[in-house]
Amino acid sequence: MQFTIQSIATVHNNRQMIQDDRWGEIISTIELADHIHEASLKGIEDFSHLEIIFYFDKVTDDQIQYKARHPRNNQDYPEVGIFAQRGKNRPNKLGSTTVALLEVKPRALIVQGLDAIDGTPILDIKPVMKEFLPKKDVKQPAWSVDLMKAYWG
Repeated sequence: MQFTIQSIATVHNNRQMIQDDRWGEIISTIELADHIHEASLKGIEDFSHLEIIFYFDKVTDDQIQYKARHPRNNQDYPEVGIFAQRGKNRPNKLGSTTVALLEVKPRALIVQGLDAIDGTPILDIKPVMKEFLPKKDVKQPAWSVDLMKAYWG
């Protein structure tokens, strides 16, 4: 089954190249596409955080990972499938990140902590509601904790 999805916004920030770390301080502007009415943002200022779903448009089809691999090609990490990691080389090239909402403008959102480079197409924006967050402690393997040490820092 195939779907057609249209971008609703675009990321603007100072990151031109895909990088693995230091995303926490990045401030991005998410600018609505011309076909999206600015009223779609009405009420969003009442939320502290947003979930941003975006498209890894710079990932080429030959970069897609279908088999297990060592995350970041680090042999100290176990081989895991793409669905057991958050790497960009995913079959549908979708990324999802929770960001802090800093400011709302008429056709744009100013956010912090979006790990998407300048020009990245945004597919959806959702408010973060605590009722959708995990009810119990989050479990994850030690390798992923190590991998993420510098991601936001």
